Amino acid sequence: METAKPQDRGIDPGRLDRIATWMDRYVKERKYAGSSVLIARGGKDVYFHAAGARSVEDTLPFTRDTIARIYSMTKPITSVALMMLAEKGLFHLDAPVSEFIPSFNDMQTLVPGAERIDQTEPCATPTLHQLLTHTSGMSYPFNPGVLAQAMDAQEMMFKPNQGTLADMAAEVAALPLAFHPGTRWEYSVGIDIIGRVVEVVSGRTLAEFFADEIFAPLGMTETGFSVPQAAGDRFASLYTPLAGDAMALNAAREGSETLRLVDRAGASPFEAASMYSGGGGLVGTIDDYLKFAEMLQKGGTCDGGRLLSPATLEFMMRNHLPGDIAAMGPQSFAEQPMEGMGFGLGGAVVLDAGRARCPGNLGDFSWGGMASTFFWIDRVLNLSAVFFTQLSPSSSYPSRAELKALVHGAVIQ
Repeated sequence: METAKPQDRGIDPGRLDRIATWMDRYVKERKYAGSSVLIARGGKDVYFHAAGARSVEDTLPFTRDTIARIYSMTKPITSVALMMLAEKGLFHLDAPVSEFIPSFNDMQTLVPGAERIDQTEPCATPTLHQLLTHTSGMSYPFNPGVLAQAMDAQEMMFKPNQGTLADMAAEVAALPLAFHPGTRWEYSVGIDIIGRVVEVVSGRTLAEFFADEIFAPLGMTETGFSVPQAAGDRFASLYTPLAGDAMALNAAREGSETLRLVDRAGASPFEAASMYSGGGGLVGTIDDYLKFAEMLQKGGTCDGGRLLSPATLEFMMRNHLPGDIAAMGPQSFAEQPMEGMGFGLGGAVVLDAGRARCPGNLGDFSWGGMASTFFWIDRVLNLSAVFFTQLSPSSSYPSRAELKALVHGAVIQ
């Protein structure tokens, strides 16, 4: 991407420098081992800064070409993949998922107040739209509740070394839903199931579809479900401040070490993935992800062609809920505020920045990952921003809101 001086894009360079001070402080206080931020405005790269280490144990710096786990920032990419197929008229979003994965026929849901996984009643099969918007009744193992406990017992995390997407989708289908589809919002593996739908409809693995239809046109040469073989030591280590499993939020305990090593290059399942998790499986570089964010900003076009029409992108980045997320009674972990925030297809949408208690403009589209990565696009300001670090869980520190405040504090025109 071409670069421009911040001041030529209506951004105060001195105020922008506050971001580096903030990032350095996080490293000094041992909150993050290292991090990077990349900002574009008007289609030009206006700011990059990296701080700290990608590997504390090997004293390697966090650099622009560091490869990181983006976890749930995979979800917007999977959502784009589905909509690329929808634009071909191959299905409609109100189609039940059982049309593509028959094991989702004859669904059951937990009865209100259920205390056991076998306390169920019949329910409708979730639609593709409900899977995309986290209103399907599915859950995650780290959420509270009976279904989440059952998923945790069966380790349904769609990890890189947990077999195939087809097999894991069948395991999810064998469990009941947490609630009747469409009645609540709960962060879930729904977009992992959407990834399997992409495979069924396209006749290709999710990795192949991403590589051919999204990454190649965008020039995202270092993003995939496995760390590129030529990456060397650029794959960042993952850390947690928790004493136990970095993903086991229901049993989270603060540890004495704020940067306890969880996963590292040379011994990571991300180096040879068999599971193509559309909900959280990708690794890549910050420049690669900015290319994806800028494609959203530009209404679906890129140097390699057009992925989606502007009308489809506009549809995706609208609020698809009756109101904000908070109004749908969520009981789940979430990587964004819930008040004043709606949800589109694969990401959150700002409805009221005041109620969200975070600077932003109406229609800002964003999402983050469990390792505290984050991105957003602001179509009012014509601005895209991507933040990379590697600390799980993402709820450890309020870095996302702080970064948005820093960026908005630097935009003066």
